[in-house]
Amino acid sequence: MANDNILKREAKSLSAIECATTAAAAATEVETVSAVKCCCCGLVEECTEAYITRVKERYVGRWICGLCGEAVKDERLRSRNKSEDESIMMTMDEAIRSHMKFCQQFRSSISPPNNPTEEFIIAMKNILFRTLDSPRKDSFNGCRPLGRSQSCFSTIQATTTKTTTTTSQDQTLSE
Repeated sequence: MANDNILKREAKSLSAIECATTAAAAATEVETVSAVKCCCCGLVEECTEAYITRVKERYVGRWICGLCGEAVKDERLRSRNKSEDESIMMTMDEAIRSHMKFCQQFRSSISPPNNPTEEFIIAMKNILFRTLDSPRKDSFNGCRPLGRSQSCFSTIQATTTKTTTTTSQDQTLSE
């Protein structure tokens, strides 16, 4: 009897493990991630197969990143605004080709640095020299800050009394 209970417990634990394994396998099958490259700018992103399929359907079989997708939409809208007949709009394929051409021209106009590590070091050196050459904030522009030995209100009161006395003397003299 005790052996039967042990067997039943083991069977239950095995079935629970099998269910968990099956659920994990199903989850990994649903969310397989692939690296895909934008046909315009060359950006590589990791996306699910379902997302890649939706994007390719939207952009005539080509995968386009989000930024290039917005540029293609904008290109189509601008073409409609330029034409006299507002019902005529550039096709999706034409807009994609136009944006691809723009991206190629942009990439060819910028040459990559010969030695990026050396350029980075030079840039950091220039920043360091600029900060060393700039005046310090704690130097107060070469002036020493004024220190107070006593309150300035005592001087104001003394001046006020003298002025009052002087004014009363002036009034008696003028009469």
